[in-house]
Amino acid sequence: MKFTDIFVERPVLSSVVSLLIFILGMASYFGLSVSQFPQITSTTITVTTAYPGASADLVKGFITTPLSSAIGSAEGIDYLTSTSTSGLSVITAYIDLNYDPNAALTNISAAVNSVLNQLPSGITLPSIKKQTGDTFPVMFLAFGSPAMTSTEISAYLTNVVIPKFYSVPGISQLQLWGGQTFAMRIWLNPNRMANLGVTPQDVQSALQNNNVLSAAGQLQGKYDLLTIQASTNVSNVDDFNNMVVKQVGNRIIRIKDVGYAELGAQTYTTAATYNGQPAIFLTVRVSPSANPLTVVDGVRALLPLVEKNYPPGLTSTIAYDATIYVRTSIQDVIKAVFEAIAIVIGVVFIFLGSPRAIIIPVVAIPLSIVGVFFLMMMMGFTINLLTLLAIVLAVGLVVDDAIVVLENIHRLIEEGMPPFKAAILGSRQIAAPVILMTLTLTAVFAPIGFMGGVTGSLFKEFAFTLAASVIISGIVALTFSPMLTSKLITPDLLQKPLAHAIDKLFSRLQYCYLYMLHQALEFRSTILIIGGLTLVSCYFLFIMTPTELAPQEDQGNLKVAGTAPINASLAYMEKFGVQINKILQAMPETAATYVVYGFPSSNIVLGGAILKPWDERSKTEMALKGPLQQQVSKVTGLQSQAFQNPPLPGTPFGPPINFVLLSTGSYEMLYDLTQTIIQQATDSGLFLVLLTPLRFNNPQIQVDIDRSKAAALGINMQEISTALATLFGGNYVNFFSQQGYSYQVIPQVPLVEFTNKLNDLGNVRIGTSSGQLVPLSSIIKMRYTTQPSQLDQFQQQNSATIQGVLAPGVSLGQALDYLSQLADQVLPKDVSYDFGGASRQYVQESSALMYAFALAVIIIFLMLAAQFESFRDPLVIMITVPMSIFGALIPLFLGAGTINIYTQVGLITLVGLITKHGILMVEFANKLQDEKGLSKREAIEQAAAIRLRPILMTTAAMVFGVVPLILATGAGAVSRNDLGIVIGFGMTIGTFFTLFMVPTLYVYINKRKLPAKYKEE
Repeated sequence: MKFTDIFVERPVLSSVVSLLIFILGMASYFGLSVSQFPQITSTTITVTTAYPGASADLVKGFITTPLSSAIGSAEGIDYLTSTSTSGLSVITAYIDLNYDPNAALTNISAAVNSVLNQLPSGITLPSIKKQTGDTFPVMFLAFGSPAMTSTEISAYLTNVVIPKFYSVPGISQLQLWGGQTFAMRIWLNPNRMANLGVTPQDVQSALQNNNVLSAAGQLQGKYDLLTIQASTNVSNVDDFNNMVVKQVGNRIIRIKDVGYAELGAQTYTTAATYNGQPAIFLTVRVSPSANPLTVVDGVRALLPLVEKNYPPGLTSTIAYDATIYVRTSIQDVIKAVFEAIAIVIGVVFIFLGSPRAIIIPVVAIPLSIVGVFFLMMMMGFTINLLTLLAIVLAVGLVVDDAIVVLENIHRLIEEGMPPFKAAILGSRQIAAPVILMTLTLTAVFAPIGFMGGVTGSLFKEFAFTLAASVIISGIVALTFSPMLTSKLITPDLLQKPLAHAIDKLFSRLQYCYLYMLHQALEFRSTILIIGGLTLVSCYFLFIMTPTELAPQEDQGNLKVAGTAPINASLAYMEKFGVQINKILQAMPETAATYVVYGFPSSNIVLGGAILKPWDERSKTEMALKGPLQQQVSKVTGLQSQAFQNPPLPGTPFGPPINFVLLSTGSYEMLYDLTQTIIQQATDSGLFLVLLTPLRFNNPQIQVDIDRSKAAALGINMQEISTALATLFGGNYVNFFSQQGYSYQVIPQVPLVEFTNKLNDLGNVRIGTSSGQLVPLSSIIKMRYTTQPSQLDQFQQQNSATIQGVLAPGVSLGQALDYLSQLADQVLPKDVSYDFGGASRQYVQESSALMYAFALAVIIIFLMLAAQFESFRDPLVIMITVPMSIFGALIPLFLGAGTINIYTQVGLITLVGLITKHGILMVEFANKLQDEKGLSKREAIEQAAAIRLRPILMTTAAMVFGVVPLILATGAGAVSRNDLGIVIGFGMTIGTFFTLFMVPTLYVYINKRKLPAKYKEE
């Protein structure tokens, strides 16, 4: 007795097994969370150190270099970048994917602390910030008020609103864009200071000595305890203006005599607009373990409660919500699931012609799909775009095994066998190939599931979900389908007009195919030559098809990053940012616009257009990006790049091209090389724009000190440094209290008024060792020079980065291959190149799935060899693989898609799908040889003809099941199109070749099977 007999003979047991699968699946479904992608932990850690007044070269040599050297030795770092600009060092460590963020933070913090004693005095202690998850916020709110200043709005948001929103679980960071923090600005007039003999040290000492937080203590009485409160601190503008700086004779010199105090902002380098109106954005970032959909829902639910307590005039709007794209994509994929179910039911009905007959394979769909939710729950998966894509494919797959079982039993009933006996015998005959097909398709995905990197992290859930659904469908096909067939399929049912007509049609088709196959086998050499040419052409089609890591999706949001000169003021950036905003607003597809000045660095203008819903516009992001780039390139004051959101999680924010030149040589040499590459690459037509942040046009004032004269006067370098830092550095001296919160006190010369008046600045007095006051101009000379805008390093080498935007129709792989080849031609031996951002992710991940593909082929071959106890039969079966790959590559080569992770996963899936056809034919042909003593040719001809109907049915179910993917439009449609095209065309063309190629190769290399009676003899 075979194990399948039990379930035919015991229908209640069979039903209980299926119901248990369904119930467990339904119970698990309600416990699964919904997200865009499987969880990926991508982390960047930024170490920021300010050295006010220092040149970029000084910052690089004394801050960036020692810190980078220490940080680079920490574990878990993929690569390290740094930027040194005037007064600021920023080091960014990109952590290995899925490395523990807290462990990385601990390692880097320890590394920074180990070199603190090597850093110069006068710096602010390094600030270490950890950023996990996507680099761009999932949501931001726009705040504005006609009655409140930017600093007032920022203070309210910081002190009141942000603490409330942090109560929403899953938020990792809330950050203000365009906000300005309160500060007490002490604006100094160098002319007045010179006339009154006030030095910068006098001002700094007055602020330090007369603005002190006091803890005076307590007075202990016999029965009580009194706290002593001393008003030693200063908290308002008038008190600061009246603060005594110096007394000369009977004259008291106050702050207001040498300048004035103002309640202003800590910096004046950032601002923002929403739809052209001033605004401050509150951005929301989500922790890697949290569900963005849940977090955004929490923010939306809390917002009305927060709005009730706003000050008069303050309003807020949800300016950007990335989950709209996610929700729309998920809804579209769910819709595709139901469309695929309807289509597959229709296809099965056309092949069977009986409503009762289609119940048998169709019932496998809900059992397998719902049942897989239980396994997803056990493995910790979520309902996301990739698991839903797996379910769409599963709709066409899970009916395969049931179709094969049904067709075999159906054939035996047609031959006159009673339904019950036919179910027993038919399920026995087909059990081995069904198990083998199930294991084969499951094994295909094993390499993907155990891959690392972004690809492995993303497609593990896809692979295991699809494999789990196939396993469940195999169980259903061998336990429930035979029993159901014995109850529903009767001889009189086969005589129904429609069913009879379809059976007759397939009989004719089978006869025609058998005739064509018989004739084709007379020209076996020709068929093998065609197969060989097809195999060779796969290689050329593959290398000639454009490649990218993932197709760029229409996420409803276009961005523009404009780079201003490094010394550009906020007024300068606003002048040209307004033009960017007008260009964005002029697009008919735009629903709203935002512009942020001074993010992510002080000379960057970040603009964005929130596009109308997908069904309200005819143009996609890709169609809009090219014309937008042409328009923003005309804004002369900025170097602008238009780009889209990254298509995959864990991808750094910014343009896709990130090509880095590395050397220990000079930045001048690197600059010349970047210009050579940019010029030639621009002429290639592959790029809309190419830019480099490295420029030698940053003006600076060089201060040359007469050290001999300073020494003669008893003035040391520390005193000169303090004087210059007080005048120009913007250093804070201490803090003052405002409504219970502390803010910085910053003395400084108003640079807008005095930058071009070097003589005025030189008149500022400085004290000598004898107590005399001498002008700074007596010991220093100031002159205008230029320096590099920024000094970058990559992996602790001097670097220059080329960033760019691709021309329409150009893939990332094409562009990077071109740049690499060009660099090999023009770079000297002491200059190398590397990749950052999205380009680095492509280089690291693009070939990963090809290794998985090769491993999948090897695993399947070995499994088949073990099953058939032969290395010949698996070779016959595996000839189906290049045939289907050829069919899949044709539309990609013709421009319907690219080689990317979705199409590569589709190719791997094809390996498991198409080999099922070969298994059906070869297994049955071997059985015919063994049981009936047929020749190889006779056996394979009969096996191919008998298995034609299930092969065509399973192919049609799979091909038509992916039609919703091929025809998808809107949010996230491109990846679905690519996957559907590969499966659909690969199965269609591959099946056609299989019907002739497998029998031909079988006749050539299959080992003759002796009939059983001869074996006994």
